[in-house]
Amino acid sequence: MASTSAKSATSFTAATTNASPTGAQAIDRAGALLVSILDSGTASGRPPHVATLARTHDLPKSTTSRLLSALERQGLIQRDRDGAFHPGPVITRYARSGQGESALATELRPILQHLALESGETVNLAIAGAQYVDLIDQIDGRYLLGARNWVGTPVPYHASALGKIFMAFGVTEIPVGRLEKRTPFTITSHESLSAELAQVRTRGFATIVDELEEGLTAIALPLFDGAHRVIAAISVSGPTSRLSGGTVNEIVEMMIKAIGQPGEAGAA
Repeated sequence: MASTSAKSATSFTAATTNASPTGAQAIDRAGALLVSILDSGTASGRPPHVATLARTHDLPKSTTSRLLSALERQGLIQRDRDGAFHPGPVITRYARSGQGESALATELRPILQHLALESGETVNLAIAGAQYVDLIDQIDGRYLLGARNWVGTPVPYHASALGKIFMAFGVTEIPVGRLEKRTPFTITSHESLSAELAQVRTRGFATIVDELEEGLTAIALPLFDGAHRVIAAISVSGPTSRLSGGTVNEIVEMMIKAIGQPGEAGAA
């Protein structure tokens, strides 16, 4: 009996000893994956996929997938429609604290609130990100239909009104390579996109109709600084069933009155 008890105790000790390094190793690996995802936004500019991360860190793909899922559940990372990984809402929220984006959002929030109240629709503030439009603030309108939190969501430039503003006014270039087809109405031709951006520059505002999501329409205007540089963009968005025809023109007029004529230092 004593021999059996001693053997059991030895086995228990060994199992416990082996478990601790495994837990620590999992944390180390998850941390390394998170760092790679954060670094991808400033290095290659291409968000990594599971296979890339597994290869980079010499891990089985199944292990990599489990660790990424754990990070995703905690809001530390998020994956886009292509399966690529980006910093999650928790990371972006803390990254913005104390930075210029937070100050800009605070300064412009009264304008967003005014537009949301007057239009009844969702209003967003965005800046140009490395790979996607970076939505940094949102005020929801009075309608429940169409309300969604876009802050922290990777939004492609070519399929969004905000993105068209940044491309049209030279803040960022037209994406190279294939343009993702988000809906049957997404512009996927570089020639068609260039023509669209020329119109945006001429009229001073951008629109999308069912291009990012079917049933979603958005209107965006640029915000200029004192040196006539586009520093941000504001959009009003809602269901296409509500934002059509003359309603779009009415909202453009609301936005112009709220932020100033396109081409002026509306953010000042």
